[in-house]
Amino acid sequence: MAEEVPAGSWSGREDPAESGQRWHHLVRCVGSATAPVVLTGLASDAGVRRNRGRAGARLGPAALREALANLPAHAVDAVDDLGDVVCEDDLEAAQDLHAERVAAAVHPGRLVLALGGGHEIAWPSWRGLVRGCPEGTVAVINFDAHLDLRGDTESNSGTGFRQILEAAALAGRSVNYLCIGASRYANLSGLYERARRLGAEWISDEALLRTGAMAALPAIEALVARADHVHLSVCLDVFPASAAPGVSAPAALGVAPGLIETLIDSILESGKCRIADIAELSPPFDPDGRTSRLAARLAARMAEGHCQAMRRPAR
Repeated sequence: MAEEVPAGSWSGREDPAESGQRWHHLVRCVGSATAPVVLTGLASDAGVRRNRGRAGARLGPAALREALANLPAHAVDAVDDLGDVVCEDDLEAAQDLHAERVAAAVHPGRLVLALGGGHEIAWPSWRGLVRGCPEGTVAVINFDAHLDLRGDTESNSGTGFRQILEAAALAGRSVNYLCIGASRYANLSGLYERARRLGAEWISDEALLRTGAMAALPAIEALVARADHVHLSVCLDVFPASAAPGVSAPAALGVAPGLIETLIDSILESGKCRIADIAELSPPFDPDGRTSRLAARLAARMAEGHCQAMRRPAR
């Protein structure tokens, strides 16, 4: 079963002696998207279970909103929250609903923040993007320890980017895929072979450790420059387990959050990012909430970067 659940009310800390707003002041719980930033969730861990991971990600969207509510809001004036698609066991039906919601919300000049849930969110996020923006080249940039190009017949949390590349090829749609943070110790050799066959690119966690942002910035800039639309996807298992323990598969090494933020900033500056997934937040494995806080910080930073890019004069 899969169903759409409207957004609940947002509340949080009040600071009557200080100027400025927190996120809970900005968010409007509505049925359609008009704000420059839109939230929509896929509360699912069906894909994680199919991929034999640790279940719990279906609680991720609620935990992320709770952590986001009290963050100070900078450069963001309005946010619409469309609520969640909740997946009980019918993953394909839930993915279809999520794709429909994204298609209705996505628009140049608007950033859709898609809150997971497992990384099975990436496949329907892309379907919604290309339905809502039917023309132009798409760059798919995934921050992830895993290539997520698995060949399983059923959709799961590890198949999304293979599904995207295969569907794009069948439709004659130009899509370029770059995975940043891929670990040799999280991907079988066959996955790298499939990546080469599909024309995917990747940058390893070890390269980022050795040379920092410059290991990835040239590839990001080249990819974004050729694209009309960017689908950004962040799997929280790209971070070290010390920073993000609350995920399906914690990373032994991972990539530092500050470095990932620098790279994400460069993507948002382009003004081409239409949708950004934040995936694999699993609250049962996040007892002190540090993974939720990191996910919320990323969401806030993406929203700020998008709104600042939209205000920048066109070149």
